[in-house]
Amino acid sequence: MTADLNFGARSLPTGASGQDSWNPSDRERATEMDTPPLRLKESDTPLRGVRSNIVQSIRAFRVPDLQEIAQSLGQHFLYANLAEAQSKQDVLDMIAAQFTFPSHFGKNFDALYDCMTDPLHKSGPQPGFIVVLEQIPAHAKFDKEAREQLLDIFRDASDYWGDRKVPFRCFYSFL
Repeated sequence: MTADLNFGARSLPTGASGQDSWNPSDRERATEMDTPPLRLKESDTPLRGVRSNIVQSIRAFRVPDLQEIAQSLGQHFLYANLAEAQSKQDVLDMIAAQFTFPSHFGKNFDALYDCMTDPLHKSGPQPGFIVVLEQIPAHAKFDKEAREQLLDIFRDASDYWGDRKVPFRCFYSFL
């Protein structure tokens, strides 16, 4: 994990071997992984052709690969699986929980934008962000307008960080 903040870093639930649970044989690999990874340049990653500040469909990328890229670049990795969300409030609650937002999060789109920008900016220089919003709901209680509003928040956050010359890439998929 690269985040030094109280919120913002999210790890996929896997052991060092990439399996769904930790097993004793992972202990040796974990010890080897304790050494700091070498930082790659973006030109040495699969993101070399992706603008540094963008919100786009995840299509060609796998979530574990994006997490590994974030780690190798020393960037924050934020992940939210929204498959169980049924409404706008569910989506906001799940993002807040999975991004580990502070308890005072207002649970509306304005508060989401604020949490993605201002507190992070005030905490000091940021190395960059790779954000994944997986399985955004696509049904009557979270319709096309709500999906576009959600993605607009992340587009605005991308612009905010772009103005500060900080990479912010958000990848998403629909349920």
